[in-house]
Amino acid sequence: MSYVFEFDPARCSACGACAVACMDQNDIDIKSLEEPFRVTCAMERQRNEFNQITFMSVACNHCEDAPCISACPCGCLYKDEETGFTLYDTTNCIGCHSCAMACPFGAPTYGADGKMKKCDGCVTRVRLGLQPACVHNCPTGALRLVPAEEWKDERTTSAMKRIMDKMVEER
Repeated sequence: MSYVFEFDPARCSACGACAVACMDQNDIDIKSLEEPFRVTCAMERQRNEFNQITFMSVACNHCEDAPCISACPCGCLYKDEETGFTLYDTTNCIGCHSCAMACPFGAPTYGADGKMKKCDGCVTRVRLGLQPACVHNCPTGALRLVPAEEWKDERTTSAMKRIMDKMVEER
């Protein structure tokens, strides 16, 4: 079954529980300047005479037509047929950063060895019937993992597209 991460900014408080859970699950060492796979942030914009703040939890979106896959000259990235996640095998990674340049969300990061790494959707957990660490630890329910068919609802798709387009615009 193919999955999609669904995010509801109206429920997000930017507490960072999702990011901390992701760092723990993936053994991210912030002290060694490793970049986390998931971050929380605030987007501020002016609406009429008021400022509006929207909190976001951002990681790899596991895009249906992931530009990072086609950008990688070594074939390190691929779509998992079972989950729909964008996964990677860095055996042949040359650290060229082509995938990072192609990704509009800045998902690929690089380890001390110079090889790419990124969110894998906690694919092992999901295959075992568990929720990804970020979803499991979100106290407000702002993050969910849903079957792709459920997510394809037109209203959800268009609302999420507006959010993602805004993020790309402000990047």
